[in-house]
Amino acid sequence: MDGPKPPSATVRRLVEWADTDASGHYHYATALRLFEAAESDLLDRLGLLHDVYGRLPRAHVAFDYRRVLWFRDDVEASVSVAEVGRTSVTYGFEIARGDEVCVRGRVVAVLVDADGKPAPWGQRERDLLAGPRA
Repeated sequence: MDGPKPPSATVRRLVEWADTDASGHYHYATALRLFEAAESDLLDRLGLLHDVYGRLPRAHVAFDYRRVLWFRDDVEASVSVAEVGRTSVTYGFEIARGDEVCVRGRVVAVLVDADGKPAPWGQRERDLLAGPRA
């Protein structure tokens, strides 16, 4: 039996001309932009966007680029919460073209206070990010 699924979000986008480089396929930084679009959608749906966005700098980004994407490819970028730490959140991430996974990765973001120092999650935020429990 499958347990509860972690909070997740998927956005659908076209690879735009500005997302490509001189080779004609997407620039590696496009994956991070698509990650951030999915992340902001997730945080918005959880009711956390205005509370924490702008306070979640990236501490670690790791993407595996598996397939080339081209101008006007229709893709889905999906993000899910993999782990919630004391001050951090780890996301799993994929970009798919149809059934083909083109990018897979993980991003760790750290909640910071106004001085840029790591700040612990409040219980409300932790519960929302952790999602339903079995």
